[in-house]
Amino acid sequence: MKNREFVLGSSSPRRSELLSMIGLKFRIITPEIDESPAPGEPPWEFVKRAALEKLEAVRRKVDGEMPVLTADTVVFINGKILGKPSDEKEAVEFLKMLSGNWHRVYTGYALWCGKKLYRRSVKSKVKIMNLSDEIIEWYVSTGEPLDKAGAYAVQGIGSFMIEAVRGSYSNVVGLPLTQVVKDMIKCGLIYFKDKK
Repeated sequence: MKNREFVLGSSSPRRSELLSMIGLKFRIITPEIDESPAPGEPPWEFVKRAALEKLEAVRRKVDGEMPVLTADTVVFINGKILGKPSDEKEAVEFLKMLSGNWHRVYTGYALWCGKKLYRRSVKSKVKIMNLSDEIIEWYVSTGEPLDKAGAYAVQGIGSFMIEAVRGSYSNVVGLPLTQVVKDMIKCGLIYFKDKK
């Protein structure tokens, strides 16, 4: 598998790791946008909008033909969107909400391939074990929850909490690789034979 170089518009090390793991070549430009949902905005619409706004911010910084990929991930439970907690207190609140329950993880991504735009939202479901106050306090003290949507990392220390995942695992990490790769193949960004 080979690919044309593209720009990943994300500061997330998890997204970089996922794309590097399958051998893709890219460079990183961090977009700066307001990542706040509008009142009443459904999570699947919010992540698609946020990904598109990130894409537009990055495209202003690169050559017009350069392919760009951006994404945004949120946790959704009890009608509430959980992004990254603002501090340790909010991380504790998030984890208490998730404890013993199923929740949904939505990642929206935008892929610009020269003349074509692909935008999707992908949903996974995650079940968290029952968490005692002591476990929550210890986990928050590790610092891991503070820059993660929903205050946990499925691929990090927080992996011990995960009882089940339904749907794309990589989507919970921060990028639904199956869907992204399919779109990259469609637009010629990924190819399998040398181009003449």
